[in-house]
Amino acid sequence: MKIGFLTPEFPHPKTGFSGGIGTSIKNLSKGMAALGHEVVVFIYGQQKDDYFVEDNISFYLIKNVKLKGFSRILTQKKIQNLLNKLKIDVLEAPDWTGITSAIKPNCPVVIRLNGSDTYFCHLDKRPVKAINKFYEKKALQNADALLSVSQFTADVTKELFNLKSNFTIIPNSIDLDNFNRNKNEEIAENTILYFGTLIRKKGLLELPLIFNEVYKTNENAKLLLIGRDNPDIISGNLSTWQMMQSLFDKKALQNVNYIGSVSYSEIKQHICASTVCVFPTFAEALPVSWIEAMAMEKAIVASNIGWASEVIDEGINGFLVHPKNHKEFADKILKLLDNKQLNKQFGLEARKKITQKFSIEVVANQSVLFYEKIIN
Repeated sequence: MKIGFLTPEFPHPKTGFSGGIGTSIKNLSKGMAALGHEVVVFIYGQQKDDYFVEDNISFYLIKNVKLKGFSRILTQKKIQNLLNKLKIDVLEAPDWTGITSAIKPNCPVVIRLNGSDTYFCHLDKRPVKAINKFYEKKALQNADALLSVSQFTADVTKELFNLKSNFTIIPNSIDLDNFNRNKNEEIAENTILYFGTLIRKKGLLELPLIFNEVYKTNENAKLLLIGRDNPDIISGNLSTWQMMQSLFDKKALQNVNYIGSVSYSEIKQHICASTVCVFPTFAEALPVSWIEAMAMEKAIVASNIGWASEVIDEGINGFLVHPKNHKEFADKILKLLDNKQLNKQFGLEARKKITQKFSIEVVANQSVLFYEKIIN
């Protein structure tokens, strides 16, 4: 089977920054290739047209066509021609901004929900651009089949776009070989780690208030922040990190360390060394960062919104608390900082959950069966 993935991002030195969509496609591509399928990744919005092969996966970098008023439709036509030339058996694309709204290749098109602009604006309680919602709805309606990484995202999307079609749920995956905890590496006591983009929708304006509560009880607690700082749209594009600093108590701020973006390998080192990982997010589809931390046997305190219970089993492999409940969120963190046995137990159960449900092998096999059904 020749499987194509169309995406605006992919984690590779040649393609620039990538978030969760790109990471999930990278993992799934690797799983598909390992099963003997031919995988082709199409990355649009690039600086130049290019082609290369790596790890048995073919990559086509696509430069968008620039012509005022016609850039989108001409780029879509360019993508369509390339897809037909390469004779793809099935194409998967994300829901984000509905890139396939006017792409009609000679093969079935599958949309996998990782969270559309309409979806995230809804969760953020802010207006969505009408044109984005139009394109996203059209892409979903034109698709031959629909997937979603979580049931929550499927249900919300279905309601927002008034869709009649049902979604098959296949989650994001992780390469367990890349996320093994180093048993010999020391854990830095009382270290709380957040990694991901510094942005309001991921609860970063709640995290200072949560850490203030932690610090009141445990003055040895340290908060480490890793990720790209993001301008805050609601406040007029102020730096999220600058906004966060004003929310920390003065003494608590002395125990906070923000180191910005780091390499993938360095992030894994920090995950391994942390005591607890925290994710007080308001808007996700199914977060890869949570899965990565759980794979490395980390105890987690995370948001209890929507998708969360599809990843974490409350009280078994993590704690789930609403990000606005600062005191309760802090109490759960403190419990895992203080109780080493519970912390270790959560970590072991977390790894077990990821192995059973979110490994590349499991998700790739589910996806192959789904594609074969659509093709036939």
